Amino acid sequence: MKIKDLRNGMRRVDVEGQVIDKSETREVMSRYRNTMLRVATATLSDDTGSIKLTLWNDQIDQVNVNDKVKIENGYVTSFRGEIQLNVGKYGKLTVME
Repeated sequence: MKIKDLRNGMRRVDVEGQVIDKSETREVMSRYRNTMLRVATATLSDDTGSIKLTLWNDQIDQVNVNDKVKIENGYVTSFRGEIQLNVGKYGKLTVME
């Protein structure tokens, strides 16, 4: 699937793209477990557009700018009026060689 085709609410999304930007890591309190989690946002781009990709904990260390990544079984949400791609606990993020 291409980035331009992603819409809010989509599930089971498979996308490949290149990371063109990555934010600083910040810490947030988990709503469920009363623990601190690390979160960052990467910008994923392909030849049709770009989208924000939410990275949690170990995913942040896996992904660097210029990496080509594949998201399998991801989902799309809207946050502050902007659509975002999420891996979620059932999805998979792979850094490709």
